[in-house]
Amino acid sequence: MPKVSSVVVPYATYLRVYEPLAAFPEPERSHWARYARRPDRPSYQDELRRSLADLVPTPPVAVPVHESRDAFVLDVDGVVCVCPWRTRLRGWQALEDLAEELPAVVLDAVLPPVVRRQAAQDYERWLARNPDARPWIRTATWQVPLNWFVLVADEEREYVKGTGEPGGAGGLGDEAPLLRYRTPMVQARRRVARALRTLRETIDEGPLIDGLVDVGRWLEEFHPRSLVELDYGGLVHALPADDLQDDHSAADVAEGIEALRRGDGAGAGEAYARLVERWRAVRDLRSAN
Repeated sequence: MPKVSSVVVPYATYLRVYEPLAAFPEPERSHWARYARRPDRPSYQDELRRSLADLVPTPPVAVPVHESRDAFVLDVDGVVCVCPWRTRLRGWQALEDLAEELPAVVLDAVLPPVVRRQAAQDYERWLARNPDARPWIRTATWQVPLNWFVLVADEEREYVKGTGEPGGAGGLGDEAPLLRYRTPMVQARRRVARALRTLRETIDEGPLIDGLVDVGRWLEEFHPRSLVELDYGGLVHALPADDLQDDHSAADVAEGIEALRRGDGAGAGEAYARLVERWRAVRDLRSAN
């Protein structure tokens, strides 16, 4: 499958759910079973490059015309699990949030109002026929939402420094850096429930609780034997290796919630301060871009 380019797109991070083949009805189950045997499956960078390439034509393509039939594939204890891309659905959902991300003049230049209106109408018609649709992937730009870290534990952290230069596309033979967490669905759901109980007893309702409620409801849509993956994605190419090596945000979030549970406000504040300091540097990169 040809790639759009070799350029690394550095800004996207991901929360993915991999479901066992048994969770899918036929004929989709058979499609994913055949797909899992393919040796040439594309990467998340390929999906991003294709999406960016769609913005080049005039008028730009805001959302793919056809739904992707690609997926990420994992072997989880001998069980084939897949995470469908559902790029078209995710594109529609991202378009709804774009007005909050970009100034109006920039948004109109990138995606003219007529293009956005047509995409919104297409989504409304599609959603009427598919009211229960949900994506297997959530994407964030230039950050990892703090509520995502609640789902995972520090001992599930996997970091590979890589051999390429930060910010570069990587040369032949370079190993790409990687920072991710993987956890069973049952563990992710349990951590969400425990965290929500603590947060509701100790702090006022707000974005952290709202975000955790939202991600918890999303997890309930999937098979209990699924696997949840938090992936720093392309953000690892934009951050120094030392920063990635020292990034234990999941541990800081867990420590802060445990401190709240014990009534230790000072301990919770220290954990939160570490998170703020770490992610302020990433927000500065976003502003620079």
